[in-house]
Amino acid sequence: MSKRNISRRTVLKGTAAAAGVAAGSGAVSGFPMVWAQNLKDVTLRSIGSAVTHQPAWAKQATEDLGFNVDITALDFDSITNRINTQPGSFDIAEPAFNYFRRLSAVGNIQPIDTKRLTNWDQFNDLYRTGKLTASAPFGDGQNPTTVMYTKDGKNFVKPGESDQIFGLPSVHNADTLGYRPDLTGRKLESWSELISDEWRGKVALQSFPDIAMMDIALAIEGAGLLKYGNKGNMTREEIDKTFVILTDLKKKGHVRAFWTTFSESVTLMVSGETVIQSMWSPAVTVTKSQGVPCVYGDLKEGYRGWTIGYVMPKQLTGLKRDAAYEFFNWLSSGWSGAYFSRQGYYMPTLEATKKFMTADEWGFWYEGKPAQGSIPGPDGKPLEKAGTVRDGGSYENRMGNIAVWNSEFDEFGYLVDEWNKFQSG
Repeated sequence: MSKRNISRRTVLKGTAAAAGVAAGSGAVSGFPMVWAQNLKDVTLRSIGSAVTHQPAWAKQATEDLGFNVDITALDFDSITNRINTQPGSFDIAEPAFNYFRRLSAVGNIQPIDTKRLTNWDQFNDLYRTGKLTASAPFGDGQNPTTVMYTKDGKNFVKPGESDQIFGLPSVHNADTLGYRPDLTGRKLESWSELISDEWRGKVALQSFPDIAMMDIALAIEGAGLLKYGNKGNMTREEIDKTFVILTDLKKKGHVRAFWTTFSESVTLMVSGETVIQSMWSPAVTVTKSQGVPCVYGDLKEGYRGWTIGYVMPKQLTGLKRDAAYEFFNWLSSGWSGAYFSRQGYYMPTLEATKKFMTADEWGFWYEGKPAQGSIPGPDGKPLEKAGTVRDGGSYENRMGNIAVWNSEFDEFGYLVDEWNKFQSG
């Protein structure tokens, strides 16, 4: 049986489950024919980031689901603003988990019922206990499980206290520093390299203040200059101390640039303007695809983790909500997991994902094994050569070693004010 058929079978299984719930509630009549015929006329409007909202992926979703999945790619701030101010302008949205507290405060989100998720039992422990393995660190900052489970769409509860979730986890990853080994001349093993005088004028940081501060905190701790209580939720005193160090670095001309977009980070690295920088995994992949050596460092202090996931607005009801659950079930049934894995990302239903990858692909992306042959990218074209080992090694090595999770600080307003002063000063 083909992988496409496996996908369709999974989707049909989810369709029957969701339709059964709707039929049992009296929401529809004439099940299943009328329900299925009506669903094909639905257009499900999804807003999300360019991380996932890609035309080829949306085309596959539409083909497999039998109804139109219409996507709009926005930056994460814009996604959050749309959810909070224009909840009727979309049907589902995919913000970052570190925005969930801000979203819950407004109250435009309805919980997702895990009983309607056909693959829910396959979601790994990262989203059940907050730790991939029993020995893994919980990590500083906003562990996904702390902003995931809810009973009312406004307040969060501990895992196991509710079968309702605020958002459905989709793509996640572990971020670290990218560097040019041909320009450094040696392997880099610590976040402290980010603030080393050796790379003065050749360093780039993200322009997002909360993320940049966590990267800098990892470097500062790695260098033994400060010890933070929680790198993902700094106190005002810790923010002030960090800016003293940052300001000194700026005066010395240490930071070459602050990048905002994925492409900016690639350009900086490919051109050689930077030797080391805060970077996203796929940006390293794109850099290498252009014939420029680039390494995603497996650093001793650990990784900075992040998760994005889908939410539903309160006013989504009836057939549109049924379509949203169908989409959620398709999303976690394996095809998407394989597609995004080929870009360096992960999805939480690993066993489903594995069915849509070759043994060589799975060994390369998830087990830290050398590629036996050419490893394709999401477009099917060769991405990595035989013998290549993925930077950072296995999934367990990366996601089981999260030092801090992307977070929104309690003192976020203060941080932004200080960041703006720092940038303009």
